[in-house]
Amino acid sequence: MTQLKPAFPAPDHDHGRCAEDGFSHAERVCGGRGQKFTLIRRQVLGALLSSHRPLGAYEIIEQLAKDMPRPAPITVYRALDFLMENGLVHRIESRNAFLACAHNHDETAVVAFLICEACGSVGEIPSAALAQTFNEAARSTGFSPKLSVVEITGTCTHCQKSTR
Repeated sequence: MTQLKPAFPAPDHDHGRCAEDGFSHAERVCGGRGQKFTLIRRQVLGALLSSHRPLGAYEIIEQLAKDMPRPAPITVYRALDFLMENGLVHRIESRNAFLACAHNHDETAVVAFLICEACGSVGEIPSAALAQTFNEAARSTGFSPKLSVVEITGTCTHCQKSTR
């Protein structure tokens, strides 16, 4: 079996690099689609890139209000809608929160999230086999799938190690 990249970065990883990669990915995606990566979209994405934990819309507003006039909720929600439509942000349904994403996903992907109940971090895992199974099952009923989300809660390896 192939060794997969860890779903959760080490606590001492270079998080600045994660944020830079997220912004670079967003610029490539928006540029490639002829979309504008406006200042507010960049700021909302920046708030989400500040950690590997999902944030609710009002948490994003609070974070942005530290460095700028408090944005209106509708402004943040519009930015989130744009970011989600372009695959730059995922909505974590069980948390009613949002998470930055620097991965490319095809239109019928199943996105699988690992949610640590101890630290709140969220990891994303490859789920191509799951996607194929779900999509085949859905298509067999005449349904045309677009995107499925699987959320798995538990404890990440870093939190498991710290409790031993």
